[in-house]
Amino acid sequence: GIAAGARETMKAILDEINERNLSGIAVTPTGCLGLCEQEPIVEVEIPEQPRIVYGKITAEKARQIVAKHLMNHNIIDEWVIGRK
Repeated sequence: GIAAGARETMKAILDEINERNLSGIAVTPTGCLGLCEQEPIVEVEIPEQPRIVYGKITAEKARQIVAKHLMNHNIIDEWVIGRK
């Protein structure tokens, strides 16, 4: 998803995590998931909760995912493309 903006999305996530001094969060780049039209894709996995897959995530949306989903466990339904 680099061509679709994934590098900027990942940088925004890492910056937001660092700015908020969050610990215990792993950010892992992956290869293609076969959903090219939905890239950049961000998957959030919180223990004992369903895994949420977000699609078409910009840097700004990535920051909101950190603030709303990671910190407050509020899923942003309008960006969800899958639940596992």
